[in-house]
Amino acid sequence: MPPRPTAPRSPSTSPSSPPSPSPSSPPSPSPSSPPSPSPSPSPSRNPYRLLFAIPGTRAFTIGNLIARLPMGMFSVSAVIMIAETRGSYALAGAVTATGLAATAVVAPWTARLVDRHGQARIAVPATAVAALGSLALLLCVRLGAPDWTLFAAYAATATTPNTGGMSRARWAHLLEGDPARLHTANSFEQAADELCFMFGPVLAALLCGALFPEAGTLVAVVLLLTGVLVFSAQRSTEPPARGRTEAGVPSPLRARGIRPLLVGFLATGAVFGSMEVVTIAFADAQGHRAAAGVVLALQAAGSCAAGLLYGVLRLGGSVERRFLLSVGAMVPLMCLPFLAATLGGGGGLVTLGLALLLAGMATAPTMVTAMTLLQHRTPEGRLNEGMTWAVTGLLGGIACGSAVGGFVVEHASSPAAGYGVPVGAAVTALLIALATARSAPFPAPLKDGPSTR
Repeated sequence: MPPRPTAPRSPSTSPSSPPSPSPSSPPSPSPSSPPSPSPSPSPSRNPYRLLFAIPGTRAFTIGNLIARLPMGMFSVSAVIMIAETRGSYALAGAVTATGLAATAVVAPWTARLVDRHGQARIAVPATAVAALGSLALLLCVRLGAPDWTLFAAYAATATTPNTGGMSRARWAHLLEGDPARLHTANSFEQAADELCFMFGPVLAALLCGALFPEAGTLVAVVLLLTGVLVFSAQRSTEPPARGRTEAGVPSPLRARGIRPLLVGFLATGAVFGSMEVVTIAFADAQGHRAAAGVVLALQAAGSCAAGLLYGVLRLGGSVERRFLLSVGAMVPLMCLPFLAATLGGGGGLVTLGLALLLAGMATAPTMVTAMTLLQHRTPEGRLNEGMTWAVTGLLGGIACGSAVGGFVVEHASSPAAGYGVPVGAAVTALLIALATARSAPFPAPLKDGPSTR
């Protein structure tokens, strides 16, 4: 991504007269310029502690985590709520699929408005509309409204802003010109994604089961609104609004190298979607369907641990080379669940859980390097939109992977055969990455970023 113009000098400072070294009058930060990051981390210090020493980062991270947790709750809550009250998993799946399709259409448009007008001005009203959609769904289910109203209500939730993308955009703004700490920040954000999608479904199932079917949706709405309000209130770390993009600046979809990355995100999402459906079917065949959530949580836990560790490492070479290595590692690791399910013997879900734990460790490095490449290749002022297209690709891949995984499980002789679908999706992602690398000089000229401005 090209460097942004540096902040203008203070009126009291001129090129011929250096600024006063007095520490008693530091320049006040403005919303358009990020707070000055602390000095570059030394190898002996915790890079995450140094990351959150930057003023304002803890506050926006807390708000973002609160807002991001419901992302793993809404779909599970909707399925449980509709299935228990209407007695149809088919209807529940169709409603959530409609919401997914609506999100794929609306989310990039919402992100474009965020880039143009600022995070706070767009995220808060967009979240309010999405919250009203979730509450409307709750009321329609509770009051026994016709089925079509469920589809209409859940489609309104598509305006939910990409909170993870907005957080990554803040880190990119604050750490511009510091690729080492931006790498750590991206790794933390990926680990946070895994944590939210690990605990979100568990919390949703617990609330719906222990209280009432609508409890999961209701709590998720409260958390989403609270988190977005806290996050948006942190104005000192918010990237500046870009206004209308200048003529000649391409859309992220037209920028060089973006579309192959998005196809890679689609294939990676198919890994996630198929793994979830196949694991539930396999656990059901073993007579332990309730344990499927715990087994899938192990995959997220492996990815979370790998993400945090990856953020500490200082790896050399180009980002594109590391991306190829990460996707290449994902292929053999995704073979482990297939082997555990087909050759696990009497181990059953225990062996499968260990295999998923190891398989998940390939996810975070792949996502971190892919997001870093996306940040470099997205045109100036379009970062939220570019990252939202990545999320759209992931969601589309999850939907396709779920459909293909479900079809294979239903028609194969054994549910274990379904684990061939995530392996095939991982191989597809690797082939896309290799084809992209061959279309440009290798080693790729793209590096982590400039070490100086």
